[in-house]
Amino acid sequence: MAAPLRRWAAELLYHWFHRLGPGDWFSVNGAVDAELRRRFEPDLRMLRTCKAEDFLTDPQTALAAVLLFDQIPRNLYRDTPQAFAYDPLARRITRAALDKGWDTALSPHQRQFLGMPLMHSERIADQLRSLEYFARLGPRYGWPFARAHYGMIARFGRFPHRNATLGRQSTEAEERAVAAGYAW
Repeated sequence: MAAPLRRWAAELLYHWFHRLGPGDWFSVNGAVDAELRRRFEPDLRMLRTCKAEDFLTDPQTALAAVLLFDQIPRNLYRDTPQAFAYDPLARRITRAALDKGWDTALSPHQRQFLGMPLMHSERIADQLRSLEYFARLGPRYGWPFARAHYGMIARFGRFPHRNATLGRQSTEAEERAVAAGYAW
């Protein structure tokens, strides 16, 4: 793996993939959230107004930017609308990186996170691309979750588990879906 050119990118990739692991990535942990806030919130605030193209210098920087704008806000701003505020930028970076074929230069876990903004999107076109992408990665790297996320968007056009956080009214069917476990 070639080292990213930017300090924040190198630090974030090292922290995410070498200090943290699946148990940290996919669970709620206040200590992890606090550490991510301390280390990476200043970078998030500093870089939030950049354009997607600014992060498309190489595969590692693009991946780090996707983590910074997709995953980090979900940890720092859990259960607030701000958790999703950077999603459009993360999606633009992901789409461009995939269009360049940069995912092939990444490990399977890295590829999984590069594709996450598509899985997190409430746009059906992104969900369709997510299905295609995660099908190639297989069940160990997110395929079942991609299918479940697609199912919610195909059925409701949005993620019902976000409704309360985003001030949206839920239908009875959406409430049943959340109660059945469709809340990530």
